[in-house]
Amino acid sequence: MTKKQVSDFTMMKGSQPITMLTAYTCPVARGLQQAGVPVLLVGDTVGMVEMGFDSTRQVTLEHMEYHIGAVRRGAPDTHIIGDLPYRTDRDPDTALASARRLLAAGADSVKLEGDKYAVIAHLVANGIDVVGHTGLLPQTAKGFAKVGRRAEDAQRIREEAQGIQGAGAFMLVMEHMPYDLAGEITAALRIPTIGIGAGPDCDGQVLVINDALGLGDYWPPFSKQYARVSDSIADVAKAFSREVETREFPNNIIRMTGSRG
Repeated sequence: MTKKQVSDFTMMKGSQPITMLTAYTCPVARGLQQAGVPVLLVGDTVGMVEMGFDSTRQVTLEHMEYHIGAVRRGAPDTHIIGDLPYRTDRDPDTALASARRLLAAGADSVKLEGDKYAVIAHLVANGIDVVGHTGLLPQTAKGFAKVGRRAEDAQRIREEAQGIQGAGAFMLVMEHMPYDLAGEITAALRIPTIGIGAGPDCDGQVLVINDALGLGDYWPPFSKQYARVSDSIADVAKAFSREVETREFPNNIIRMTGSRG
């Protein structure tokens, strides 16, 4: 598998849907690369789905460096996007220092939320590839309701998408908005759009890997569970506990291997 570059994603717009999944750990990243997923997002969602935080705002650069490094070791030939955590992109110079740390940890590009046009332009001018994010912005949102339903809000999102493209971002994530609005923006932009709860007309789709795996106890309405890993974990733990209590384990391993250590 050859790692995809920015130019590859640009060429895929309108011709080949782009598959993106989040990843936070080495073994999961390894499996996703083996499956041929072309781009992985090490999102600050790690704070909520893996670390037990109430929001993404508690995620630090150190957290992101740790998880990006793990994902890079699992998927050395896959394009990795690293999220800039809350307030680490608050001004151009801070964002540049933060982005360089994520790239040093193993990211190929960085993602940031909202209308930070000067920040995006500064990163791009310094050779850093940037993914934008509009619609629902988890770092600053007060809730997780769909955005862009009101005419003025939809217009703001349209303008934000154009501004992000104009600042130099090569891709745009659009989250939890009306499908027709996402389709309109996708058709108007030169750069590919990646939807999450934004309907079928985006240039690609992203899911949080924990949601796709069914690993957890709550999933957004726009996600899909392709498995029920949480149930499997419980089943394994129960089986192991039962074997320990009956002394079947580790005796069953000893019988299989013929070794008593």
